Amino acid sequence: MFLRLVVCWVTVLRAFGQVVVPVEVGESAVAAVAELGARVVRGEHQVAIERMHPRWKESVAEREGGMAKLEEKLAGIGKMMVEQGVQLKSFRPEGSWTAYEVGLGKELVAEEGRTVEKMIYKQWLLLIPTATVYRIAKPVVAGESPGFVEITSHGFQVAISDKGKNDWTFIDGAGVTVPELRRLFITLPDHLQLPEIKREHKEVK
Repeated sequence: MFLRLVVCWVTVLRAFGQVVVPVEVGESAVAAVAELGARVVRGEHQVAIERMHPRWKESVAEREGGMAKLEEKLAGIGKMMVEQGVQLKSFRPEGSWTAYEVGLGKELVAEEGRTVEKMIYKQWLLLIPTATVYRIAKPVVAGESPGFVEITSHGFQVAISDKGKNDWTFIDGAGVTVPELRRLFITLPDHLQLPEIKREHKEVK
């Protein structure tokens, strides 16, 4: 009976799109993304593991052959960037975010002198667009001035927190698809659209 009720609720709830969240919730999520970006720019790549959404972390670790291998891979990112002459200049939120309620669960509440069970959402999920700027040294060519290619990568972070806590974990938009998000959060709407991922290049001195 309960399973049929959940299926019915999911079908109904998927028909609804994004929601309006309290201003302080949106500001908290954006600030958390900005802090994540600042730490990554400082070379603290381990934060990508520390603040990764737990269920997504398990999925990624499984693909990489275990948590130890995933951590080893992320720990080597800084060294790889240095070897390839890549400088990470900035990582910041940009533009407007969208929000959804997820984490369907049950709650006991008192109504008219009796205790009843209600279906509720327990988590916020925000899609927050980001801009990451890299700089790569151009190959040295005789007769040409040295310079750099600056790459601006527009992507997004999926920020998730239990309601009332503002303790955000993240899924990097570059590595997730709509079907994968729906498997993790079954009440996301069928018409879910993710922020655009694109890159811009320009030469700088």
